[in-house]
This record gives sequence, C-alpha cells and structure tokens, in this order.
Amino acid sequence: MSETNGINGHRPAGLQWKAGLVNSSNRYMTAEKFGFKINSSGTALKNKQIWMLEQDLNEEVVYIRSFLGRYVSSDKYGNVSCEAEQPGPSEKFAIEYTKGTGKWLFRQIEHGNYLGACGENLKCFSMSPGEKESWTVQLSIHPQVHLRNVNRKRYAHLKDDEIQCNEVVPWGQDALIILEFIEGKYALKTSDNRYLHKDGGLVEQLDDSSKFTLEIKSGQISGLAFKDNDGRYLTAVGSTASMKARNKTVTRDELFTIEDSHPQVVVIAHNGKLASIRQGIDVTANQEDETDQEIFQMEYNRDAHAWAFRTIHDKYWSLDAASAGIQAKSASVSPNSLFGLEWQGDGTVAIKASNKSYTFNKATGSLVAASDTIGEKEKFKIKIVNRPLLVLKCEFGFVGVKTKSEECCCNRVTYDFIQLQGSKDGTYTFKASNGKFWSVADNDLVMLDGDGPTPFIVEFMGNSKMTIKAPNGNLLKTEQNGLFKATGTEVNANTLLEF
Repeated sequence: MSETNGINGHRPAGLQWKAGLVNSSNRYMTAEKFGFKINSSGTALKNKQIWMLEQDLNEEVVYIRSFLGRYVSSDKYGNVSCEAEQPGPSEKFAIEYTKGTGKWLFRQIEHGNYLGACGENLKCFSMSPGEKESWTVQLSIHPQVHLRNVNRKRYAHLKDDEIQCNEVVPWGQDALIILEFIEGKYALKTSDNRYLHKDGGLVEQLDDSSKFTLEIKSGQISGLAFKDNDGRYLTAVGSTASMKARNKTVTRDELFTIEDSHPQVVVIAHNGKLASIRQGIDVTANQEDETDQEIFQMEYNRDAHAWAFRTIHDKYWSLDAASAGIQAKSASVSPNSLFGLEWQGDGTVAIKASNKSYTFNKATGSLVAASDTIGEKEKFKIKIVNRPLLVLKCEFGFVGVKTKSEECCCNRVTYDFIQLQGSKDGTYTFKASNGKFWSVADNDLVMLDGDGPTPFIVEFMGNSKMTIKAPNGNLLKTEQNGLFKATGTEVNANTLLEF
C-alpha cells in the first residue's frame, strides 16, 4: 500500500488510515503548524485537518497522529495536547460507535474520558459521551481503490452483476471500487457507475440501503468494516464470495483492507501491435486485441526510481541475462525486473532495462533490451485501461467543474468523475461531468466546453501521479486559487496530479 490509503509494518506495527475527524458542528479537528496546538475549526479537509489513525496489533486501541508527526493525548484534567513524538499510555484511545448514526467515540484509555469539541476547543473530560463527543470519520484517500477481504485474502471485483471477493490479483477496470463519501457514510460504486445494495445487488440510484458507516478493528486481526442501516456488516458470502450485509458481529469475514489502484496498461510497440504473454513467458508485441494477457500492471519502485510490469499470472517482466529478452517469469520484483521509463514528450516512451539498454521488438515481435540509442523502434506507447472513470487530485483539492461555469478548477472539496479515453497514437481525451470535452482557451485556461475531443499527452510519474501535456506543449498546472492552466514548463508539485 502507499501512504495514501494505508500502510503495513510501521510503529506500532498495525494498519494506519489517513482521515479527517468531523465534529457535530461539521468542523474538522485541526493541527496548527506552530505550537503543537489543535482545535476544531477546520471547514474543509486540507493538510492540517488530516490525521493518521494508527492501529495497534496487540491491543484494541488507536493512536491519533497529526500531519506534523505528533500524537494526541490528554491529561487527567481533560486537557488535550498534541506534542508527543512517540505514542505511550496517554496517547491510547479506544474506539466506540454510537447506535443508529455509526459516529465514532474516542475514549482515552488512561483516564476513561471521551474526546469532545466545545466550540473550537478540544476537551477529553466527559465520562458520558453525547453529541459533542461524536465524530464523523472521512477517509483522506483517493476514492478509487482495491478492496481486499481479510479472511479470504481475495480482492473485490465486478462479476455477474455482483461484487465478488474472489480475485487473487485485482485486474482490469472491474476490480476498481469507488468509495463515495456521502453525508458521513460511504457507498461502494463499481466501475460502471452502480452502487452496492446491502442485499448484494447493484443499483443505479443511491438510497440509505446502499450507504454504510465505517468501523475499524485493531489487535492481531485488523481491518475496516462496513455497517448497513440495519446494523449488519458487509461480508463475502458463499462459493462466489458475493459481497452483501449479513452478520451483526465483526469477524475476519467482515474485515477489509484498502489498497491503492496501480495503473494497468497495454504497451503498444512501433509496429502497432500490443505486447502480450499469450504465447508463453516471452513478452511479444504481436497482438491486436486487448485481453487480460495484454494488460500489465505498472508498479513504481521508489528506491530505484523505476517500474515493474506485473502480469495477470502474478509474474513480473524480467531481463534474461543470456538472451537480453524480456520474459514474464519473475515471482517478485528484483533488479532485473525493474525498468526505467524515459518519456519522449510526444506520447511515446523508451523502456530501459537493467542492462542499461533500450527495449525494442524484433521482427518476430519478441521484446529484447539490446539498443544503445532511442530510435523509432525503441518508442512505445502506453495506454491506461483501468480508469474509464478518472478522479484527479492535487495538493489543493480535486479537479472538477467550476460552479456556474464551463471552466475547470482544481480546488474542489468533492470530486467529479472524468471520462478518460486513450488511443493507440498515445494521446488521451477527457470528458467532464457536464458532458463536454476538455479544451484549452486562448488564455491557457482548461475549459469544459468542447463539443469534440482535444488530444492531451499523459506521462506516468510514479506514486499514482501523472502529468498532462496540452496541445500547446505546456503541462497542466494547478494553483491554490483553483486556476487550472496549460502553463507548466517543468515537473513539480503543481504539475503532478494524483489519479
């Protein structure tokens, strides 16, 4: 998992979740940058309002860590602070849930009092929780995720008009689950824009039967549970592992973990053929049709600043030292299965193997890494296939339609779905929620007013980030005031978009 949606193996060795904590007055708990002061004054989920809920693998407790790396604690008088650099007894909180609303209560273990908000001030004084001690938890994640059932160790995906938890490797757009935050609850949406009903069916219209509250379980078995409006939890049922609400208690069957969705792509060689493993372990550019055998998952390795290409069979592309051929045979990521991507600025990319040579396809279609220079045959096009509905996020918020305008903005609190369509020439088109295509105006603003498609170039930059190049040759650039313009000239925080 990435830092976005949850991480394993950290102090104190449990899962952790980025989230905003919203009080009964609809204000977010906020950590100020100076003086380690915290309050309940935030009006939107920005950086200062993001908290890490760290689960303990040994106890049913969590630790609440600010974006500054300090932990929330309380003394015996109920005074709340956020100064501790390491979690200890004063930083332990047990989570309880209110009946009916599913809101969270944070009970400080050492003194037994509940964390509450009195106006903008935080107190941990009450022994009897009420409305002021009730919190709504909003996950601070990219909403398009993979969902894994803890007990079955399988991933959820759309199949036979159900969401079934039976996929070993989450593959294709059907494995993309959208977590939609609505009025303090979550809906689970499939890639074809349908909602999971508590009875296991998929529905077009959202109602209370498709909204779930979140609960987490710590200890040796950790995870996330979804509770419906009848008090039953989603689980995986039967031989098909169909997701539906059934039981009123949480066991391993009702627990899930969330993982980031990596880009899954087809790789198009200079001859227009798709790279494939249909014929065996040799990666060969010889196919016209897109099947699971032609789709590869791109996984970024931060330490090496390189990429691994994973197959549907859970193998990785790897350089064969003897032949310099590319084979899908590695069971794990090794130095020989890492590749550098060198984007050429025109929608094509050169793929450099661990032998420092560039990859190309021979007359037979077989991919080999045996070229010292980049020519036409060393240029590939990469088309993403598991984002038919795209959500773009930057450091200022989500990309969407500006209110009462056809202008695109980048500081929305809620997200808009964008229809993404890739083509074999390496370009992409974007269609906004208003039904219009993205275009670029004379003043370089991104507009949502096009009756026909405008081609953009997408380059993947790692950690689920991309840049988008407009027809004028500039990168789309985000600004704090919400302006979204084709004026970027270098890759930096303002031109990187999370997808």
